[in-house]
Amino acid sequence: MSTPARALIADLAGTFTELSRSGGAPDDPIGWPGYPDARATAAERSGETESVVVGEARVGDVPAVLIAWEFGFLGGSIGQQTGDRIEAAFARARERQLPVVSLIATGGSRMQHGMRALSQLQRIARASAAARADGVAQISVLRDPTTGGGWATLGASSDVVLGLPLAQVGFAGSRVRPATSPSEAYTVEAKLEWGQVDRVVQPDELRDVLSRWLRLLSSRSPDPAPPPAALRAVELPETGWDAVQAARASSRARAAEYLDSYFDWREDVQGDRVGEVDPGVLCGFGWRNGRAIAYAAQCGTATRPAGFRTAARLVRMASRLGIPVLTLVDTPGAANDAEAEQAGVGPAIAELFEAMATTTSPITTLVIGEGGSGGAMAFAAPEATWMAPDAYFSVTSPEAAAAILKRPLRDVPEIADRLRLRPQDLVGLGLTRGIVQP
Repeated sequence: MSTPARALIADLAGTFTELSRSGGAPDDPIGWPGYPDARATAAERSGETESVVVGEARVGDVPAVLIAWEFGFLGGSIGQQTGDRIEAAFARARERQLPVVSLIATGGSRMQHGMRALSQLQRIARASAAARADGVAQISVLRDPTTGGGWATLGASSDVVLGLPLAQVGFAGSRVRPATSPSEAYTVEAKLEWGQVDRVVQPDELRDVLSRWLRLLSSRSPDPAPPPAALRAVELPETGWDAVQAARASSRARAAEYLDSYFDWREDVQGDRVGEVDPGVLCGFGWRNGRAIAYAAQCGTATRPAGFRTAARLVRMASRLGIPVLTLVDTPGAANDAEAEQAGVGPAIAELFEAMATTTSPITTLVIGEGGSGGAMAFAAPEATWMAPDAYFSVTSPEAAAAILKRPLRDVPEIADRLRLRPQDLVGLGLTRGIVQP
């Protein structure tokens, strides 16, 4: 069984002020036989009067609203007064512009409330969406178990989804899922692998991780991120083919090195939330010079649909929270295999283009290696793109251009020159702002 709600709150929060416990409608809406006695027994055993405890807290140095499920109260089931309390918690978060942390441990809707219980999911979703529209950051922590409506509302919809090891996570609880389904599919580890969870956190690390995330997501800034300095002292290329070879060199600095040099510390988000993770794209938020900056960085591989969707999720989140964005471009292009087509690489690129075009947060881009075609352009900020001296940006790779133009491979170096893809060419054409130096 999960840690009791108040014990968990005591572990995580320096201070905690509970919101009112008052409920609304009667707690036995459909007259379920024996339910009042079961509820009284649950209250005596757990010490709680409902399946959630809500209030204002301070985690680290950041104030927040906590919604903590008490699994010992009727399996953390969601009933009428559960919805009342969660709705009140989000109202307080909107009023005070505080982030919300949901510490979830629930088996789902309360059967003894019938459809009244199921309707609470709509209330919870409305309250969460209204807070999101007001710029309230949301973090969920998936405890054991997180199933049913708890997973399908606050669990899965939060900006950042963390999970505790070995937690059971899934829409279907253990008593109703198909007998032939492997139990491994209903774990937080599986959800991490499938891009539905950002990180699995050890219990003794949870307080520090939450503190860092709350600090990041509560830091608003209207100023754009400065472009990173170049990490290698190299001469500008003489020819287009020289530029291509420099960008493809194994000695060139990669995205992770740039991010580690740029930020004091950082936390990653991962996954497209619909089943996939692209390890060739790093996304998250980092701390630099007293403020948060979001990042979406290509790592030199062909970017897959999940990478574009994860980056789009990152950009939309940063826009809503008022946090500037840094993107690092480094890809030979979008993945073009049959699997990528089936997974919707075209719609995924379109999704990122739209996110970049509509964001209200300033975006800064640095091309750190290969800038290949639309797969690279989707990550690039209009009018705020910079070049590293050992990078190039092109309508397509010289090899692909040769194939399109039906030219032999021996002409590839010449085509590279004609594409005007060197850093200095792009500055001269007015397509990039400048070339960064070490």
